[in-house]
Amino acid sequence: MADLDEAELVRRVAGGDRSAFDELYRRTSPWMAVRLRRRCTDDDVVADVLQETYLAVWRGAGSYAGSVTGGSAVGWLWTIAANRLVDALRRRARHERIPTVALTPTTAPAAEDEVLTHRVDQDLEQALLRLPVELRQVMQAMVLDGLSVRQTSVLLNTPEGTVKTRARRARIALREALS
Repeated sequence: MADLDEAELVRRVAGGDRSAFDELYRRTSPWMAVRLRRRCTDDDVVADVLQETYLAVWRGAGSYAGSVTGGSAVGWLWTIAANRLVDALRRRARHERIPTVALTPTTAPAAEDEVLTHRVDQDLEQALLRLPVELRQVMQAMVLDGLSVRQTSVLLNTPEGTVKTRARRARIALREALS
């Protein structure tokens, strides 16, 4: 295998040759890791991208082996790695944009308050249970959990306009049930 060039190794990988894949990985992964680290300092992301790249090479070697464009196998490998890196960075950016939900401090209510509000709580609980599930989820997130419309939208994976509409419908239904 040592006398074969990378293009021939990729062609053999396309045929399912595991030893050709091992040799290709041994030759190309060190410089690919270095190139990826120049573009991303997170070692975990680089390791994931390397793994995804070589998995794609194993699965898609036939697309290179059958090409007649004359491009180099190393260039083909780098293109796969660069695309995987861009995808990983986009996923990370999307993940970082999701708003975090701040926890509100909980305090125990006084015993007198619990006794006085027990009846109201019971009626409210029954009214909430009679709401359709999607309305109840919005009310629980916005009122009981204290989330904003945007946070509720992210939590329930629902557009903000739909959250507002459901909150309005739920309030109307609760007002009717409690009056």
